[in-house]
Amino acid sequence: MTALDLSADVGLLTVFLATANICLGLLIAVRYSPSRLWPHRRANIFAVHSWTAYFLMTFLLIHPVILLFSTQTHWRLLDLALPIWSPVQPIENTIGAVSLYLIVVVVVTSYFRVRIGRHRWKLFHYLVYVAAVGAFIHGILTDPALKGNAVDPLDGEKLFVESCLFVVVLTTVWAWRYRRQKDREERARGIGRYRLLKSANARD
Repeated sequence: MTALDLSADVGLLTVFLATANICLGLLIAVRYSPSRLWPHRRANIFAVHSWTAYFLMTFLLIHPVILLFSTQTHWRLLDLALPIWSPVQPIENTIGAVSLYLIVVVVVTSYFRVRIGRHRWKLFHYLVYVAAVGAFIHGILTDPALKGNAVDPLDGEKLFVESCLFVVVLTTVWAWRYRRQKDREERARGIGRYRLLKSANARD
């Protein structure tokens, strides 16, 4: 296995972790209850979400560093930090680097969310969606061999990235519909309580 192969495999692992992290984040955002709903067990979604974020950031940092050991293409630290000057695919690599930096910002600010305040932290946290878009673009457009070959959307690695993107899109649509349904139910319960209270006051 070459350094390029290892870097590509780590990249696929980061895509999987990003997918899992985003889906868990969406569950948290809609206040999904695994004990009340499926799988009807107590589970700390927030803790799993946090740990996947730490693993994601770790492997995101490892992914480009492996390229320094490549014998096929010469990479410098500057090429990794600012890929716009990288020896191959500078645009695709720059998109990936921007995603990495945004995720680092999200993870670090999440660690200090109590100090910086919840409102300000949430503004930083929204950057994860921008990072996710960039990560998927990078994963789909980048040639694993780093030779600038045309993208083959039916390649095994690309199919994996595309499948993860499909899962994120499906989960996002589900979360949006779930949140709308939950809001309607809460409004209905609120109206019901208001009518009961009004009726009780009228009898008094």
